[in-house]
Amino acid sequence: MDLKPVRTRFAPSPTGRMHLGSARSALYPFLLARRTGGTFILRIEDTDVKRTVPGAEQELIEGLRWLGINYDEGPDIGGPCGPYRQTERREIYHTHAWKLVELGRAFPCFCTAERLDKVRQEQMANKQNPRYDGACRALDPEDARRRVAAGEKYVIRFKMPKEGSIQSADLLRGPITTDNAALDDTVLLKSDGLPTYHLAAMVDDHLMGITHVIRGSEWLPSMPLHVHVIRAFGWDEPQFVHLSVFLKPSGKGKMSKREAAEAIKDGHSIFVSDMKDLGYTPEGVLNWIALMGWGVSEGDVLTLDDMIARFDINNLTPSPAAINFAKLDHFNGAHIRALRTDDLAARLKPYFLREHLTVDDPTLTRIIPLIRERLVTLDDCLPFAAWFFRATVQPKPEELVAKGLTAAQSADVARKALEILSALPEINPATAEPPLRALVERLGLGPNQVFGILRAAVTGQTVSPPLFESMEIVGKEKVLERVKKAIEILEKM
Repeated sequence: MDLKPVRTRFAPSPTGRMHLGSARSALYPFLLARRTGGTFILRIEDTDVKRTVPGAEQELIEGLRWLGINYDEGPDIGGPCGPYRQTERREIYHTHAWKLVELGRAFPCFCTAERLDKVRQEQMANKQNPRYDGACRALDPEDARRRVAAGEKYVIRFKMPKEGSIQSADLLRGPITTDNAALDDTVLLKSDGLPTYHLAAMVDDHLMGITHVIRGSEWLPSMPLHVHVIRAFGWDEPQFVHLSVFLKPSGKGKMSKREAAEAIKDGHSIFVSDMKDLGYTPEGVLNWIALMGWGVSEGDVLTLDDMIARFDINNLTPSPAAINFAKLDHFNGAHIRALRTDDLAARLKPYFLREHLTVDDPTLTRIIPLIRERLVTLDDCLPFAAWFFRATVQPKPEELVAKGLTAAQSADVARKALEILSALPEINPATAEPPLRALVERLGLGPNQVFGILRAAVTGQTVSPPLFESMEIVGKEKVLERVKKAIEILEKM
């Protein structure tokens, strides 16, 4: 791989929520920039004013920061190539659009929307592909300028050659040859004075020195037009990489809004901010999306530093990738288990506080080794460990009754266990487990019967971290109180 420093960019439109496709479109150029000691830029392509969603830009910025995809230049931090919002670069695009007119590679078009719609309807009726009919291509340039100066409404269209072909290249797919006759006289500058993507992105990529354009495959059909525009200015085009498509879990088609809504009911989402709220770690999410389109082992557990060290643009693949939430869970659990105890404790604490629990850090630190292996998402800490921070627990009476025993028999077992625990100087695995296992043997019962009664009594639930380690953290006084309360409940049944 050529390690010459590159300049890459993530250039989203603030027209909706940040989803995993957006995250991957940011991750790969970030990795390439870091791998080569280059520069990664955030550019906000907000020229589609009607579709801009309030708050979307901030969600994009927060999503990148949460994921650890830190950019070197951007709208909120500035840089030498700013401004980094396209609506703030209007004059730049206006100048470049008219430059193409002067070069004879573009022309002002005065066709009304009504006329264009009529032409389109006629073309469709004649079973033709709807496209611009070239009505303004042959206008006298001076006459066109006079009409513009007089205030007549216009757009600027690219003057596509009618003959020949153009060859463009995608690093994942190789050379692509397109007949010019198949391409349209596309609008570059709209009547409101703002550019379309086809002009703005090409101009910005050139002025910002972008060497590699890594973007979604939806732009692949537009690449011949973009290469035409770039060459019309006499510029060298960047290296283009159009990423693989994400398919829904079935592998058939893209995720719909309905399917995305169904996924979140199962604790999954395609939106980055949801993933954070659902207890996923940035490390797990990045690992998951990185391997969807990157030709390395799908089981590799990679940190961001690992990805930077191993990233090679030549290993990307154009093959579609089906979204597999089970793999997300796998990677997330793996990264949780790899976190330092203090780091994991800091990440879990907000989930307990959200439940209005009072959390003391020393206790939380002692709990971490007991629950770490069981966590798939961070919020899994609640069913396993929230009870540690409750002053009292409320076991369901039926859960205090051991399988195969009556309530009275279960109460008798609890009394005998209480007698053993009360006599201990302190409760921990070394002191409590041997005599209680001896009780199991003496009573001729199974460990699940005896320990199940104690687990429900002490934790208030049937599933918990290891019992004896949990009792040590709770402390002898509370353990005895809770077992006594359980006996009272059983005696009333």
